[in-house]
Amino acid sequence: MRFEEGSAEVLANSMRTLVAGILCVLMAGQPVVAAAGVSKPVAASTQQIQGEKRVLHALNRFTFGPRPGDLAAVQAVGLKRWFELQLDPSSIDDSALEARLEMFPAMKMEQAEMIRRYPSPQVLRQIIARDMPLPSDPVEHAIYADEIAFYKAARAKQEAKQAADAKGDAEMMSPTTAKDAEGKETAALPGDGVDPAVPAMATHEEQFYSGLGAVKILNLPPDERMRRILAMPPSELIAFRKSLSQAELADVAEGLSPMQRETLAALQGSPRMIGAELLQSRMLRDVYSERQLEAVMTDFWLNHFNVYLKKNQNEPYMLPAYERETIRPHALGKFEDLLVATAKSPAMLMYLDNWQSIGPDSLAAKNGGRFAQYAQNPQVKQALKDRGLNENYARELMELHTLGVQCEVSADRPVSMLDRACGQGYTQQDVTQVAKVLTGWTIDQPFRSGGYQFEPRRHEPGTKTLLGKTIGESGENEGLQVLHVLATSPATAKFISTKLAVRFVSDTPPPALVDRMARAFTASNGDIKTVLRTMFDAPEFWSPEVYRAKMKTPEEFLVSAVRASGADVKNAIPLVQSLEKLGMPLYGMQTPNGYSWMAETWVSTGDLVSRMNFALGLSSDRVPGVQTDWTRLLGPTKAGMETAALTQGDAAEAKEAKLEMLLLGQAVSDRTRSTVLQQFQNQGMQQQAEKDFSIRTNDFEPMAQVLNPAALRQTGRPPLDREAAMMAGLLLGSPEFQRR
Repeated sequence: MRFEEGSAEVLANSMRTLVAGILCVLMAGQPVVAAAGVSKPVAASTQQIQGEKRVLHALNRFTFGPRPGDLAAVQAVGLKRWFELQLDPSSIDDSALEARLEMFPAMKMEQAEMIRRYPSPQVLRQIIARDMPLPSDPVEHAIYADEIAFYKAARAKQEAKQAADAKGDAEMMSPTTAKDAEGKETAALPGDGVDPAVPAMATHEEQFYSGLGAVKILNLPPDERMRRILAMPPSELIAFRKSLSQAELADVAEGLSPMQRETLAALQGSPRMIGAELLQSRMLRDVYSERQLEAVMTDFWLNHFNVYLKKNQNEPYMLPAYERETIRPHALGKFEDLLVATAKSPAMLMYLDNWQSIGPDSLAAKNGGRFAQYAQNPQVKQALKDRGLNENYARELMELHTLGVQCEVSADRPVSMLDRACGQGYTQQDVTQVAKVLTGWTIDQPFRSGGYQFEPRRHEPGTKTLLGKTIGESGENEGLQVLHVLATSPATAKFISTKLAVRFVSDTPPPALVDRMARAFTASNGDIKTVLRTMFDAPEFWSPEVYRAKMKTPEEFLVSAVRASGADVKNAIPLVQSLEKLGMPLYGMQTPNGYSWMAETWVSTGDLVSRMNFALGLSSDRVPGVQTDWTRLLGPTKAGMETAALTQGDAAEAKEAKLEMLLLGQAVSDRTRSTVLQQFQNQGMQQQAEKDFSIRTNDFEPMAQVLNPAALRQTGRPPLDREAAMMAGLLLGSPEFQRR
């Protein structure tokens, strides 16, 4: 047995080495990746890419990657016309995407409505602590009652454990230590990041739902089935849900409306349901939207104005509106409008703590003294600690959102001599003044309605001076004045233009191109469309040196692979999980600087092996809920010649050549082609890839089955062409596909 186990481990290690070795062979002699991070600045070239390469270049830079047929479609419309249409997303029919997103009604709700219908853990704790009545609406009542039942069960289990631990440790603890240990833990709620305990089942409940009782409910008509479920007492509902397999869970959701399915998912925990819908809807938009430039620019600004999903339990409730109302409508508009929208966004106000900021001399700060007598109370002590000027947002507003990195200013280094990459030369005093200007910009009832409001009582009175400008006392208008100054600064024009050029052109964009883009930014009052047109019309953008020279980020790689394969995504959660394994989870950057667009961040042997493993899993239908159809895409192997008439070698070469054009739009190197043809029958490598990059079900998976039960039953599944799948996986993992 030990010998067999050792042999299996040796084999697994050999397969991992093989995958890495294949990648090394593919990368050898190719200007992939390693070189991309240290490339020299691109100079303007008298030559420009033409023909199909020109169209492919535009598709690779202004979309998340071309799909089969996109090249011909753009050629038919004309490249310039296509680009102008993409700059005007409202002119593009996106109804097919919207039909896919119908399964996520919460993503279209106003923030206050979503928070009311699907309570956060904070809301539930308030209801329990204050013994507040539950909503009268039967649907909302069931959601609240079910989640409160989870909470109380978890609390009871926790208290029992604490009592047992205290009894066991009593002889080892002094009375003082025991007293200090009281109340150290708080009971979990659904969405707290831990699995809530399930209350003990009564014997009759277990028997009922393990047999005919569950079957009887499953066989009810959809509306009656939903009414029966909502009418269950919380303990009965928990027992019923626990009795269901994943297939039966899909049966429960079968025939229900999107809102009913969403309600059913919320009964398992509103925060997880909101998070699942948020991540799935963004992934599906990136993959399927016809308004690809809008999707790409939305992604760019979500990264530029980064908000971390796990900042606290309330951010998931604020991010749908942040993307839908703050970022996407302004993604191709005026930068100042976008800047103001983000400054007022509850998601940003909470992420960078400006909602808690209070002016030192404001009325709210002065009234805080009346709580001094209660300062020993831990809750009051924490509240008093939070009451004060918070500079987090002001600092990131200047350093990351507008002016750029702060440079040291001294007598030996005046502002006029600042390096090109530096900002305007602001100081810590400027940061403090901006923070004072923005006091009072807060959130109205953050755990209830969650909308922006200006609170005059929190605002710091008096005149402020920053960046050499005097801002007279005018309440909320002070903040608008400062945002205007920052949005129209030449340093901001240079900073934003540089980031756009790095995203779309090169890791080291030509200074002349950045200068032209910055001038266009200033002349147009920060119109993003004008800046993008300037870049599109620039000879540097079409230089042969930048063609396929940008390394894809994990998000760009994954989405482009799904698009290139023509896959049908029934359940996007496994793709979301895959992206996390590739190191770039959606809304997952904890620090406010966002993810890097530079190649050096994403290049290592381990990163590339993970990409290859994902590609092999995707192409072989090993990613749950995602289905390819290589037979349909390939069609006849050669015009006028049946596949059966070809020799085995000729048929493989013809299939591989067609896949090259389908997936990349152009031929790959001889080295890549040779490797693909040598390895496409290596099923051991595909099996090891599946093992190393397996997607396991987690808390999101049962919800995905409820939100879209069809994902579990992919009927009419076409037979898998294993040869084509293996070839496609190797091509999607190749160095050529890693570049855009």
